[in-house]
Amino acid sequence: MRGFVIALAVGALSAAPGFAQTPAGQTPAPGTQKPAAPAPVAPRPATPPPAPATAPATPQPAPPPAQPPAPFPQGAKVAYVNLQVIAQLSTDGKAAAAKVNALTQKKQAEIGDKTKSLQANQSKLQTGGGVMSDAARGQLEKDIERQQRELERLQQDAQSELNELQQELQGEFQKKLLPVLEQLSKEKGLHFLFSGADAGLIWAEPGLDLTMEAVKKLDGANAK
Repeated sequence: MRGFVIALAVGALSAAPGFAQTPAGQTPAPGTQKPAAPAPVAPRPATPPPAPATAPATPQPAPPPAQPPAPFPQGAKVAYVNLQVIAQLSTDGKAAAAKVNALTQKKQAEIGDKTKSLQANQSKLQTGGGVMSDAARGQLEKDIERQQRELERLQQDAQSELNELQQELQGEFQKKLLPVLEQLSKEKGLHFLFSGADAGLIWAEPGLDLTMEAVKKLDGANAK
């Protein structure tokens, strides 16, 4: 299973430049005199500063109204959908993604526990291997080798299990989606319905995109 690599960015701290001071014990340069001490001034009561003027709040522009979906062109016989968007927005797609995420987190936790145990033994060998007996050090090295093999096998098994689950969920999703797309195509009187991403679509009339209609129809079929 492919792990996650977290890069820790360490920022360098630059020292702030200090103020120039005359070194202790050094007299000022010739021709310079110390300024005379100012005469004492009677303190005056502090006057509170005037309150800053409050600037009038700038009205925020209202968000633009949501644009209605483009109408389907009359008489069009070709349309397309975005299968990835359907999988992301539909109820079935979200449920499948939740199952995959749950299994992924479970396997990551198992691999994390194995990794911590392996790292603990590796640290133990590195710091205390020199003072161990030959028998104890040899046993610890065998344990580390065994843990490495188990960790590698666990990663491979986890990846295989995830792949199997994804294929299973994808097959179930397609079984539910294809009849919906077929019904939608018949309602629109289409001759062809393409998968936009798979067909290499570059541009098309926006009204030919039936993705959101497919999402609504798929969720409606599940509700029934």
